[in-house]
Amino acid sequence: MIGLQTDQQKRLFYSFDLEEQVPQNHLLRGINCHLDLSEFRQHLSEYYSHTGRPSIDPELIIRMLIIGYSFGIRSERRLCEEVHLNLAYRWFCRLGLEDKVPDHSTFSKNRHGRFRESGAFRHLFESVLQRCMTEGLVRGEGFATDASIIKADAQRERGLKGERAMDWCKREDAMRPVREYITALEESNDTPEPTKIISMTDPASSWTAAPGGPAFFAYSTNYLIDLEAGIIVDVEASAVSKSAEVEATKTMIERVEEKFEIKPDRLVGDTNYGSAAILGWLVDEKKIAPHTHVADKSERSDGTLSRSDFQWDEQANEYRCPEGHALRCDWRPFKNPRDRITKKDTIVYRSSQPDCAACPNKNRCCPNTPIRKIARSIHEKARDVARAIGKTDAFKDSCRQRKKVEMLFAHLKRILKMDKLRLRGFSGAQDEFLLAATAQNLRRMAKWLVPEAQEKKIVPA
Repeated sequence: MIGLQTDQQKRLFYSFDLEEQVPQNHLLRGINCHLDLSEFRQHLSEYYSHTGRPSIDPELIIRMLIIGYSFGIRSERRLCEEVHLNLAYRWFCRLGLEDKVPDHSTFSKNRHGRFRESGAFRHLFESVLQRCMTEGLVRGEGFATDASIIKADAQRERGLKGERAMDWCKREDAMRPVREYITALEESNDTPEPTKIISMTDPASSWTAAPGGPAFFAYSTNYLIDLEAGIIVDVEASAVSKSAEVEATKTMIERVEEKFEIKPDRLVGDTNYGSAAILGWLVDEKKIAPHTHVADKSERSDGTLSRSDFQWDEQANEYRCPEGHALRCDWRPFKNPRDRITKKDTIVYRSSQPDCAACPNKNRCCPNTPIRKIARSIHEKARDVARAIGKTDAFKDSCRQRKKVEMLFAHLKRILKMDKLRLRGFSGAQDEFLLAATAQNLRRMAKWLVPEAQEKKIVPA
């Protein structure tokens, strides 16, 4: 027989414990166990006034943001609705059933104000990272680095060619990202080269077609992870270019060493991090073994001799061709010694024209030029170190471990829904990348450090 709900008198009193309504295997319980915000309030104390009406608890705002970035809730309006309706979210935010959820405008006011001025998101990320280190999830032996392109909140149609870009300084009604862009240019005191396309809404974003398909405005998020458990030890926003991503990696390595006194024995990366400059910096300055493919374009495919066919003589500072002739950077002495270093940080070694003219292998060596030239990088020794490492079994193992970075990027875009930014400017991109990396580290701790007695799998929501 079909049931029928009867109209009963409403109860006058209810006994409701929010703690009992959240499953023990819920992801937020694991995150709550490893989230320590005891120092966060002290970090922000000097940015709040000692008079006036009480403000919204900054810990509440941070807990709501962690929920949003942990479960892919990209809209702050929707985040407020979800916290209002979801019992687990209320429990994590330490809100009772009758407590009011903050308005969505509170997030932007705090983000553009005291949070950004105090570096609150960087402080939050480092405090979570410190907890990961305390739990033994960061070994410090090997780091891996990579970058991923994230679309900016800028329409393709709102872009102009670099030479036709508006006069930024005369725009008194310019939006915040434009003002930040102008301020950054004034502080650097350097006029950048005109880019192909500049966005009118987010001029700091890069115009790129690197992933394939139509070009768009974007930023790069750069991760530096520890290979032990895939914990993100640092994150940095950069322009979409190989040089900018390499500089971001240098910044992250130095920041981790300065802040936590951790320097890895090896750095794993793709070919983008195999340029001569970064290899020289790793090997000569930081004493870090580069586990990356060397970016080398010296090999020829037209049948002529490649640079590897020439033998390098370190003591004589010269190359020797297969016929035994020398290639030198100086064929005559100078009163004032010259370093011969070009703008590309290379030294050009040239053969002797009489030797090449009488050489039987000239058509295989330099058929279109009177002499043979070889450009040797000033960081060639570091490149040789990377080449030697590339032949070891440890390098093969590093290549497999490097997938942990790519998995984090896939998780960032597919699970956390960060395939496009909501905030604009480098500061906005950095805020989003820091919060997303913090959420990923918290999720990793919650799932790796589950009590042994808890056999059930943690459910996300």
